[in-house]
Amino acid sequence: MIIVAGLGNPGKKFKDTRHNVGFMAVDLFAENNNFPEFKLQKKSGALVSEKDDILLVKPQTFMNDSGKSVKSLTSNSEVSNLVIVHDDIDLPVGKIKIVKERGSAGHKGVESIIKSIGNDGLIRFRIGIEPDLPAQAGNSVEAMKIVLKNFSEAEKEKIDYAIKKASDALSLFIKEGLDKTMNEFNG
Repeated sequence: MIIVAGLGNPGKKFKDTRHNVGFMAVDLFAENNNFPEFKLQKKSGALVSEKDDILLVKPQTFMNDSGKSVKSLTSNSEVSNLVIVHDDIDLPVGKIKIVKERGSAGHKGVESIIKSIGNDGLIRFRIGIEPDLPAQAGNSVEAMKIVLKNFSEAEKEKIDYAIKKASDALSLFIKEGLDKTMNEFNG
């Protein structure tokens, strides 16, 4: 089974924030590939949708506790690949980057997952959310303010493109594997 976990925060308050691009990308992938409606799986604390041995996941534990939900889902399944789709404040808005077995780079949701299940084989689809005026290095308070903001009108077209690109990359990954996907989308 392939598990694709989009990271974000639950609730209308966070729906269109930078931190929720993982949810947005998984939603678009589900829509484009005719997945059934997401349903809450209480034991894992996640919204899930399954089709053709692919499980789409949107943890409802809030970003910083994403590992609890992902661990619950991976411990009960034969997982061939685990893909995490998430925001990345170190990439410009509209850019995506696919990596494998990298550190969290300070992303609390990814950090929670790595602490819960490790990093072995972990594939990440990173979607850039860095605003036009980036935060000063090491200023986590400023970073927290940024990730919980909505995109500006000028950024919306770029982020919509990046979310579409991430959805397309997920499709290619499922059909052709990681190497081909990284070669095509990490340019």
